Amino acid sequence: MDTKKVIDFLHKRFFLIIALVIFCLIVALVIFKAGMLIGERKCGFSVRWNDNYHQNFAPRRPDMRQGLMMDNDLLQASGANGQIIKIDGNTLVVKSPINIEKAVLVTDKTIIMRFKDTIMIKDLLVDEEVVVIGEPNEAGQIEAKFIRVLPKRPSISGKGFSPRNF
Repeated sequence: MDTKKVIDFLHKRFFLIIALVIFCLIVALVIFKAGMLIGERKCGFSVRWNDNYHQNFAPRRPDMRQGLMMDNDLLQASGANGQIIKIDGNTLVVKSPINIEKAVLVTDKTIIMRFKDTIMIKDLLVDEEVVVIGEPNEAGQIEAKFIRVLPKRPSISGKGFSPRNF
């Protein structure tokens, strides 16, 4: 009878170990799949941005080569930051500090803030610095959820400039 209890205990223990291993494999597969989906989404945005560049930013010319992505870097699909270089209806073109232009689509649900004030798209000005948070769409644009207008940077040029003045 003692032997039977030992065998039952080992069978239960073996089953628990097998169940734990299977559970760990399932968790690892779910994490792997989530990483694949996130990577696919980032890559998809970069491809759509590249494919639609000429539609969003410039008229198509026959002498322009296809594709502007040079070094396999993926664009940030969920936002943009930089200077507004064009306002056309409900679309902004934002140029980043590294000269990447992104089309930003402003919808009725987009919140635009300047300091503590909520403003409208008509209140935005070319050359203002903004930070955009949003979602990519199929046209390679960013559908803005939130836009923050940044304050102007102080000018450091002029006579008598000295780092000690700060």
